[in-house]
Amino acid sequence: MSPNGKTMEEKSQKAEGFIPDHGGYRKLITYQKAEIIFDGTVYFTKRFLNKYDRTVDQMVQAARSGKQNIVEASMASAASKQTEIMLTNVARASLEELLVDYKDFLRTKNYTQWDKNHILYKRFSEINRTPNATYETYRRAIENEDPEICVNSMICLRNIVSFLLHRQIKSLEKAFIEQGGMRERMTKARIDYRNKRE
Repeated sequence: MSPNGKTMEEKSQKAEGFIPDHGGYRKLITYQKAEIIFDGTVYFTKRFLNKYDRTVDQMVQAARSGKQNIVEASMASAASKQTEIMLTNVARASLEELLVDYKDFLRTKNYTQWDKNHILYKRFSEINRTPNATYETYRRAIENEDPEICVNSMICLRNIVSFLLHRQIKSLEKAFIEQGGMRERMTKARIDYRNKRE
């Protein structure tokens, strides 16, 4: 028995198994910030949009899809790297749809979208560097009485998550090329087992 309570056989099986660790989505920064985007979108639509506006459901569903597809991608990683990549792409596409709605709001209300030189953009960037950021970290920006500040804050968060998802996808593609998918891992595990028995 090892110090952590597992037998050597259990440790060996874990090391040699073809199903990788999966489902740790709560540790992903993309998931953490996507959850904040979902909560912020729910707040924004309730405060600044008419409850009968079809845009409300569209925005909330897009924000939810962004979050949920990160979860599904993380869980799917055990069986299919291709599915993980596809779902991560869906998450990014959903957040792109959400971005368009936020930009439409700014444009139709004649509000300004912050550029990188805007003083509040720079301030938001400073806040975003807070370790282990939660909704509370961004609450004053997201729940600001000025809708322009609220929307621009949501756009900044969306852009951050989209960038991180892009990097995540590239990393997944690289892992697939180098390690292959489930079928290849299963074949390798079977061959390794046979070789050890000979």
